Amino acid sequence: MTRVTVLGAGSWGTTLGLVLYGNGHRVTMWEYDPEQVAALRRDGENRKFLPGVELPCDLRVTGDLPKSLDGAEAIVFAVPSHTVRDVATEAVPHIPACVPVTNVAKGIENGSLMRMSEVLAECLDRPDARGIISLVGPSHAEEVSRKLPTTIVSAAHDESDAVLVRDLFMAEHLRVYTNTDLIGVELGGSIKNVIAIAAGICDGLGYGDNTKGALLTRGLAEITRLGVTMGGRPETFAGLSGMGDLITTCISQHSRNRYVGDQIAAGKTLQEVLDSMVMVAEGVKTTRSTAELAKRHNVEMPISEQMEQVLFADKSPQEAIRDLMLREPKPETPDGEG
Repeated sequence: MTRVTVLGAGSWGTTLGLVLYGNGHRVTMWEYDPEQVAALRRDGENRKFLPGVELPCDLRVTGDLPKSLDGAEAIVFAVPSHTVRDVATEAVPHIPACVPVTNVAKGIENGSLMRMSEVLAECLDRPDARGIISLVGPSHAEEVSRKLPTTIVSAAHDESDAVLVRDLFMAEHLRVYTNTDLIGVELGGSIKNVIAIAAGICDGLGYGDNTKGALLTRGLAEITRLGVTMGGRPETFAGLSGMGDLITTCISQHSRNRYVGDQIAAGKTLQEVLDSMVMVAEGVKTTRSTAELAKRHNVEMPISEQMEQVLFADKSPQEAIRDLMLREPKPETPDGEG
């Protein structure tokens, strides 16, 4: 039995807490919102983010961050990507250097353009990212909490770190693979959310299977281009955190990012869409970071660039699609810019 603290009691944090509990570990969940802490304790379920899924009475929930980390032998950061730095900064005095820290957020920090493992490494003063793992892949909380068969990937620079987290989470309904390409795994899992917004726009505009197939294929091509340029391995993007997560997020009714695109295509502003959502669509902020990374590394990412224009420059979805379709013709080759 391992004492595990899950930071963040949203839908995914709650689900992972239940997976860990089901594997026989002693689980403490920390939640920053006092009202949500009280509701979780009172209701015995997460009615706000994961209604209908029972929480065991001995699964601890607290709003006291230092207390939640006291004695923890493993820590899971399940907060939204744009809050990872703030939570890590507050938590660092209570996290020993020997304790493995797992990130499950999918995003690229605005401004710094850091991946989540880089943010944690900086905040926790672990310059080589030792003991920092990212756990990502095609995995909606709504399905994992119902114990539907799911596969994800545990990624770390050191194979032993990836294996440690694999063994914590591996269950009959949750198969965990390992990967030492932390860069590729995190970039694939993050940038696919940008393409998912585009997929939602296609759905909202009434486009069909041909369009969706083209979008996923060319979306994966530009994710791979950037990922390889930044040090990821090409084969990673054909795996769970690349193609797998991309397909799932772009076709699923559970996808928050696909929902954002769908609502924008229906004529709503970005702010109206975000104001109507309970959960966080991490692809919105990641769209801006992705466009900046593309410029920094001189990588052509036409879909991501058009999504930035739609979200932040009031470009119409129809005009964005038109501009994508009328780009200069190019060969479909590994060396092509697509």
